[in-house]
Amino acid sequence: MATNRIESGLYYDAERREMERRDRDMIPRGALFAMLALVLASLGLATYASVTDRTPSGRPAVAEVVDARTFVLEGDGVAVSAVAPDGTVLLDTDNGAFIAVVNDALQRKRVVHDIAGNPPVTLSRLANGRLVLSDPATGWSTELTSFGAGNTRYWYALFEN
Repeated sequence: MATNRIESGLYYDAERREMERRDRDMIPRGALFAMLALVLASLGLATYASVTDRTPSGRPAVAEVVDARTFVLEGDGVAVSAVAPDGTVLLDTDNGAFIAVVNDALQRKRVVHDIAGNPPVTLSRLANGRLVLSDPATGWSTELTSFGAGNTRYWYALFEN
């Protein structure tokens, strides 16, 4: 297909130079070196921590269990019920809020580990105020206080019954 464009001239040369400059400057060289330095520094710090057996500093302090409840947690994604082994209903609600979200994560973990049925879980209140939900069947546990005070208050209701 013929074009009316002339291969030489001011406009064609300016466009060609602009495209060459654009193709060359997509990612500035300084940014590439900065990314490389960040990767190498991260790798160096991780290697140093591993070689020197440095203890992880992001873990919460170990605390003793003040109170614990064992119960079966059942739910359908919204409604949730928690029943103690003796048959006492600790929680029965049409809108389980954050408890329903955690129950979904727990059910997913059980599917991954091929756990049949619905074995009980343990909710522990620690001396430093943290709440920990653990599933002995899978070894899964989560720090419930990590999700904020608004979400944690739903779990404190299980200790009131």
